[in-house]
Amino acid sequence: MPDTLKVEIIRTEALDAAGIALWREWTATNPTLTSPYFRWDYAEIAGRVCPGAALAVFRRDGRIVGFFPFQRRGRAVQPLGAPMNDYHGVIAPAEETISLEEVARLLKASRLSVPGWIGAGEAGSARQTVQVVMPDSGYDAWYAERRATYGKYFKDKERARRSLEAELGPIRVERALRDPDMLDRLIELKAAQYRRSGLHDIFACGWTRDLLQALMADPRADFGASMAAMHAGDKLVAVEFSLYAGRHYHFWFPVYEPALARCSPGILLSMDTMRLAAAEGFRVFDFGFEGETYKKYFINARQTVREAIVVRPGPVQALGDLTAAALSRVGGKGEALRTSLRRRWSTIEACEPTAAGQVRGAAVAARALARKATAAKKTTARVAHA
Repeated sequence: MPDTLKVEIIRTEALDAAGIALWREWTATNPTLTSPYFRWDYAEIAGRVCPGAALAVFRRDGRIVGFFPFQRRGRAVQPLGAPMNDYHGVIAPAEETISLEEVARLLKASRLSVPGWIGAGEAGSARQTVQVVMPDSGYDAWYAERRATYGKYFKDKERARRSLEAELGPIRVERALRDPDMLDRLIELKAAQYRRSGLHDIFACGWTRDLLQALMADPRADFGASMAAMHAGDKLVAVEFSLYAGRHYHFWFPVYEPALARCSPGILLSMDTMRLAAAEGFRVFDFGFEGETYKKYFINARQTVREAIVVRPGPVQALGDLTAAALSRVGGKGEALRTSLRRRWSTIEACEPTAAGQVRGAAVAARALARKATAAKKTTARVAHA
């Protein structure tokens, strides 16, 4: 049948020069594919590191019309590099349409999970990512506009900067750093943050740490990963790991010393990083998914993506329907709980390539949820008796 969409599954390293050229052409000309996560360079490096990595090559009448890098966990499928990547979709020319549902069907996935799908699809719900689009006049013009709009907030950050300097010494910010020891410190701080918040430690599995190291160690002409760091006096107070391509800069893993939270070192570092990178020609600074309060004071652009799970008919879908029905009986809180549990499981499944690892991750998550529930009950009891 003419124009029937077909798929071939290969390893990323098996893609030939002609295929790579098509990939690079499409990311250069399709305006929906500007994120560094869509670059061939990201897929090529991640394909060497991520367990279960593979590449779907889509064809119509023998002609390549799209690519989708992914990873398998049993019969479940996720975008390559999940749970760390914020954007995913089919790499294709702007005029080509390959939907999320078609991808799931052709890959024969029992379950395809996507937190930030860009492109055609009906499943799931809309979700926002947020960006700073820097004016051509540069960082100073952006900051002047933000300060005029949110004067109280940015005056507070200026005071925080002075306080940090008064306490520890002069502030120094550097970017484009690729120090393995500094990356280890960043991961150590981030893992501690996950533990404090009861979230799954995505770096405990090992390969996620290896992916950041591999990306950082392999800078290319128009793509790369590096860190920015802020020192106050002799003390390292904040670090951020970012990915970039073209004029698009994606803030990825920010951390700061918790004892200095009152001085907002992480926010100050993001501001200084934008100032330095904008001077080098970067224009889009992507903060990923909305949620953290501070982002609303920075951003001036949004992008709509889809958070979805496409489930193949069968026992997995039936179990999901039963769970949804049970949670729906407790109203709005049930839907929020369902979303939280779904995201937790997607993270655990993506991080842990073995069933044993997934069971351990689920057990840790269950204990964290139990502790939160106990703490909430104690708080409610104290309020009731106050």
